[in-house]
Amino acid sequence: MQKINRNVVLALLSLTSLIFLLFQLCYYKFYLSQKNGAAFSKVRGSQSGQESTRWHVVRKFLGLISSHNIPVYLIDPLILRLVDKDIEQIRSSPDGPSPECKYFCTPRDFTTFALLDKTWKHEVGLFKTAEKMGFQWLKIINKDPRLDGMDDLSGMEIPLHYIFKLASHAIHLVVFYERSGNFLWHGPLRLKQHMDRKFVPFRKLHFGRYPGAYEKPELLLVSIDDLEVQIPKNPSSFLEEMSHSRFLECRYREARAFFQLYPDDASLDAVEFRKKAKSLLHLAALTLNNLGVKFWLSSGTCLGWYRQCNVIPYSKDVDLGIFIRDYKADIIPAFQNAGLPLKHKFGKVEDSLELSFQGEGDVKLDIFFFYEEDDYIWNGGTQAKSGKKFKYLFPKFTLCWTEFVELKVHVPCETLQYVEANYGLEWKVPVKTWDWKSSPFNVQDNGVWPIDEWDNVIQIY
Repeated sequence: MQKINRNVVLALLSLTSLIFLLFQLCYYKFYLSQKNGAAFSKVRGSQSGQESTRWHVVRKFLGLISSHNIPVYLIDPLILRLVDKDIEQIRSSPDGPSPECKYFCTPRDFTTFALLDKTWKHEVGLFKTAEKMGFQWLKIINKDPRLDGMDDLSGMEIPLHYIFKLASHAIHLVVFYERSGNFLWHGPLRLKQHMDRKFVPFRKLHFGRYPGAYEKPELLLVSIDDLEVQIPKNPSSFLEEMSHSRFLECRYREARAFFQLYPDDASLDAVEFRKKAKSLLHLAALTLNNLGVKFWLSSGTCLGWYRQCNVIPYSKDVDLGIFIRDYKADIIPAFQNAGLPLKHKFGKVEDSLELSFQGEGDVKLDIFFFYEEDDYIWNGGTQAKSGKKFKYLFPKFTLCWTEFVELKVHVPCETLQYVEANYGLEWKVPVKTWDWKSSPFNVQDNGVWPIDEWDNVIQIY
């Protein structure tokens, strides 16, 4: 028998080991990495593995939703802030502003997108595809607040948030719903008992700590880091909106309890007043929004929203509040041009300014201007016949959005404290006889206007 060459044997063993090693590498790269989302290849710009992973997870997610024709748009504040700095370059360059992975590779645990509910209804197929691509997912549902005012429909649940996780990165998909006030709303992220609280770092999520209200954004399709994605056309406006987006739902359950004790006035006069008040509030909101003046429901209008989710029929007016820092000289002519003549003007910009406009019939619009001190906020009042001044004190408050008579409008976030300051602890009990000079719990005398100022600070039309 011919003697076997030792070198040939060693060479064959080495070649076999090399082939087996190459097979293992290929198997890991093309099978395990697809299944577990690990060991992604490098993205443009030769980023590190962790940065590359973020980019690849976003790319796979965009591929997932594209395969199911689901239109989403980017609302991640960290990325949008970076995009906003380069927005002109991004708009003008079809390939993006830089060969580096500058945006989707930034350090973060998740990337946030938005989905309009009415644009998608086929979730089963999406989740099956997601699982095949290696994604784990979580669906958060809760009651639909739009139905809370309807006894027979309240309690129906809707999807509010989806989270898709792959490797060390997650996608937070926030579901937006259209409200009757012609704005978009997203719900809070509240985990139910059986849910895995370690699925992602929930406390770090940018959306879901509380409900939010937004205007419908105009979207722009751009290329960012070689990925085509829709973003708000004006990222800085969206980011500003996000910082003041907190939404308070009307308290329908408490309103129903209120009407059990005090049946609603369904008389023709009450129905007609509410109709006129709603029309006046919509016109006032349109006028002030066009001027860029922030306002909120105040006095009896705020009480009506908080206590009974409706206009108080015996109030006979609509009450709004505006911080004096937001005052504009255009306010009076703007309302006059809208068909609301000035009824009276009391006080001055520096002190106790108050405006009243005449609406349809005997319904009027009262606008109170609020002044901020170190420890409290106040608005003023003036008695025309005597020149007496009054001051109404409120604890400090911030502003939240709500929906009232099919309108997106601000109310004090600390509504209970605001209402109690004005109407006392018995605010739940209707009071039809009200004297603005003595009935409010927060009123105090504030001196008298000097007679030589009356022509300027007491103007009645």
